[in-house]
Amino acid sequence: MKATNMKQAEPTRTSAAGGDIRIKSLIALIDVLTTLVAEENAELAKGLPASRLRQVDEKNRLAELFERTVAECAGGSTSLHVRDMILREQLMERILKLRAAMDENLVRLRAAIEASNRRIEAVMQAIREQIAAVSPYGASGRVAAARTVSSGTSRRA
Repeated sequence: MKATNMKQAEPTRTSAAGGDIRIKSLIALIDVLTTLVAEENAELAKGLPASRLRQVDEKNRLAELFERTVAECAGGSTSLHVRDMILREQLMERILKLRAAMDENLVRLRAAIEASNRRIEAVMQAIREQIAAVSPYGASGRVAAARTVSSGTSRRA
């Protein structure tokens, strides 16, 4: 009877150890993702355009991995049972830090996009003005009337 109880306890211990390893891996993933997002936020704060940020690809890859892990947990295919209270608190702390960094990232990316749109509009307006200044066509799309040029001739009688 004792042998049967030992066999039943072993998978639980193995599962708990496996769960701890998964939690530690998830915490490590969250730490790297939070660091990347913080770096991106710092660069966005300097006014760099979002398209020139070097963290974007890696951030997207890690975010996809994180989302997949969360979806697996929500779908029931993966379980993250955390028996260790300290480990659970670390996970929750990391998730909250990541959420704060991502919230800031969203605000900064929106501001960067708006700034890019303003720059694009300013360039387009300058191009429109240059084209209008040299174009033989008027606003209606027809050839504009020849500009009157005064040529002063004076007749003396």
